[in-house]
Amino acid sequence: MRYERDVFIAGVGSSVPATRRVRDAVAEGRIDERTARQTRMDSVAVSTSEPGPVLAVTAGRRAMAHAGLGPTDIDLLLHATVHYQGHDLWPPASYIQREVPCGDGPALEVRQMSNGGMAALDLAAGYLLAGDTRSAALLTAGDRFCEPAFDRWRSDPGTLYGDAGAALVLSRRTGFARLLSLATVADSELEGMHRGDDPFGAAPFGRHPVVDMERHKRAYVGAAGMSFTVARVSAGQRAALKRALAEADVTLDRIDRFILPNLGWRRLDAAFFQPFGIPEERTVFDWGRTVGHLGAADQFAALAHLAARGELRPGEHCLLAGVGAGFTWSCAVVRILSTPPVPPVAPGEPAAAPPVSTHVEGQQK
Repeated sequence: MRYERDVFIAGVGSSVPATRRVRDAVAEGRIDERTARQTRMDSVAVSTSEPGPVLAVTAGRRAMAHAGLGPTDIDLLLHATVHYQGHDLWPPASYIQREVPCGDGPALEVRQMSNGGMAALDLAAGYLLAGDTRSAALLTAGDRFCEPAFDRWRSDPGTLYGDAGAALVLSRRTGFARLLSLATVADSELEGMHRGDDPFGAAPFGRHPVVDMERHKRAYVGAAGMSFTVARVSAGQRAALKRALAEADVTLDRIDRFILPNLGWRRLDAAFFQPFGIPEERTVFDWGRTVGHLGAADQFAALAHLAARGELRPGEHCLLAGVGAGFTWSCAVVRILSTPPVPPVAPGEPAAAPPVSTHVEGQQK
């Protein structure tokens, strides 16, 4: 979609825990040296206690303060998730809305896996433009990829997962960047890649106690074929990027910065660097390799990182890209209007977490 009416990014924020070095995980036998070397990752962010929703609350408070908005300014809250949020049959978006706080409009969860943050951006823009009295939306993402159900080093070989919360405020009034276009492409023929050939289960993790995405992919590719799978994945990414550029009326060579998912070098090279000729120095890989793949939070956290370093400069075009199981691909083009201030630490942090079972990596509590 090309945005004929103004939609702005008004604030960003993140909450990224301390990192753990990949070479230490190799030494402990958590990941083999060859896989680690192929990712070119230095470290990943690891939360020892805070669950995804609490990390998202902290990020949401920071984004609200960065935008200079209060609770009554927010008309919508969307919370993007990938992994378990800490409670069963519980709406984390409502918890985040109360704890930030951010008004009494709709508070909804978006579960489009790693493309959840970008999907939320697409949905929120449409929501704000659909009503003349709607002015702003808070988008959050937050996950903690911890044992026993998720092995950040092995559950998805080739991608190392980090924990974080991130947030973005979308506004109809003003902001430091304008959203020029956003394209989302879906291909449900690929949904089985993350389902495999297992029958449906009766309870979470009841059939397999530890997430093993590689096993599902092998089963899917074995049935569908490698050439079919690669062609469909490549076509979806190319279609989303091409549409976003066309609707923003810019060409690839006019993009000053590419904000890509933190998938590790090998997957980034196959999906973005080689197909589109994107140079590493125009991406955020130098940061992404220090925190890992943050699930749905990659793009929002990257914007917060760039804002904190003063690296968002007026006149620049940034392309944000996301991809998630399902499959969906999203690309957005934004133009930086002004250098934003450093995202502040908001008063009232950290969030008061609801009672939740915690797990320190490698040790069941």
